[in-house]
Amino acid sequence: MVNLPSPVQPINDELFEKNELQVWIKRDDLIHEEIMGNKWRKLKYNIEYAIKQGYSGLLTFGGAYSNHIAATAAAAKANNLKSIGIIRGEELNPSSNATLRFVNEQKMDLKFVSRGDFRSLKEDYEELKYNYPDYYILPEGGTNNLAIQGCSEIIDELSETFDYYITPIGTGGTFCGILKGLAGKGTLLGVSSLKGNWIDDEIKNLLETNKIDFSNYQIMKDFHFGGYGKVTDQLIDFINRIKQKNGLQLDPIYTGKMYFATLKLISDEFFPKKSKILLIHTGGLQGIAGFNEVAKTKILI
Repeated sequence: MVNLPSPVQPINDELFEKNELQVWIKRDDLIHEEIMGNKWRKLKYNIEYAIKQGYSGLLTFGGAYSNHIAATAAAAKANNLKSIGIIRGEELNPSSNATLRFVNEQKMDLKFVSRGDFRSLKEDYEELKYNYPDYYILPEGGTNNLAIQGCSEIIDELSETFDYYITPIGTGGTFCGILKGLAGKGTLLGVSSLKGNWIDDEIKNLLETNKIDFSNYQIMKDFHFGGYGKVTDQLIDFINRIKQKNGLQLDPIYTGKMYFATLKLISDEFFPKKSKILLIHTGGLQGIAGFNEVAKTKILI
């Protein structure tokens, strides 16, 4: 069951009222229970293309807790396609965590490789194309031109405009898709989950490659909590407070950092009074179960 358009819900908070701001959140986490959020949008046109071209399956890459791996496995099964996952970490197995158990149940064929082999395989597809000619290869995270096209439809679904749109940044596909959909209207803020200024060039290259010629954006690089996949007790406590206060489930890799950044920017009076702000909930909630299996401080669910 696909829930589209995903709902847009207001968020009430005394901080927003104090700063005379109106804040909403687009709940892409509610699109599909297993093919969640931006992953559904990224896979939509890629799967259509794979089927049209006669591929028998999907092949892609990811880490042990990858949202993209989980969504690809579920989407492939739902569309009667086979799937192969190249997983970073030869020490892992199909029972190592909740994500890998789930994709194994979806009949994804898991190939566990060293970090060095993972890097070389995801950067050069020739060996994989030779060994798996019937498989359509998706990059790690799922970002390509078809994924960007799918993510641009986030804006198409909106019945009103906003002054600011805020989304997490991982591989950059969702960010670029939203920027494409905005077509120069409003301001897009991307909250990077990755440490370092290199993300600026990464986004610029992605925009140039996909011929997206808009500059109404800003990348926030101070809310990564140590880098991609890094989590602190402060962040988990924050996610749990928001869950208790607003009933909103956030994940520790993307949306938790985005929401934290938003509240900090509001506290710092970044947004002009009377601004209308839309947060994009990109999903990613499947990883919480695996996180809670090993974390000392658990995320409330």
